[in-house]
Amino acid sequence: MDWAGWALFGLLATAVLTGLMIAAQLGGLSRLDLPLILGTVVTPDPDRARAAGGVMHLAVGQVFALGYTAAFALLGQATWWLGGLLGLLHGAVALTVLVPMLVGVHPRMASERAGPASTSVLEPPGLLALNYGTQTPLVTLAAHLAYGMSLGLLLGVR
Repeated sequence: MDWAGWALFGLLATAVLTGLMIAAQLGGLSRLDLPLILGTVVTPDPDRARAAGGVMHLAVGQVFALGYTAAFALLGQATWWLGGLLGLLHGAVALTVLVPMLVGVHPRMASERAGPASTSVLEPPGLLALNYGTQTPLVTLAAHLAYGMSLGLLLGVR
């Protein structure tokens, strides 16, 4: 397994995922803006939040890339299809666990239960992040599928 490659390939795969998510947002398929959501944890200013959130998303992508690399090493192979399966699992966990958990820890996100507070600037994601658009789950799964396939392909080549 290419342990040296995970950092570079993780950045590339995260760029693919982020690019797909932004393209879907610009194309009107989803309103899920991960850099904005992550960045507003540290600053209320949307422009600064997107910049900070972009860096945070790249860092989180690196952590996940390390996890994918470890999984490939445990399985003894890295292939595009195995990466795709891991990507679908990753996307499903993101939609069902990670994004919904943000409501409990995000200082600027409204809650479905408590309603918006005066400091809330983001709506809660809802079930499968559907509050950000009906195509959001499909877009999210497709982007994570591409992330996993990219990592599997790039790590399997070396």
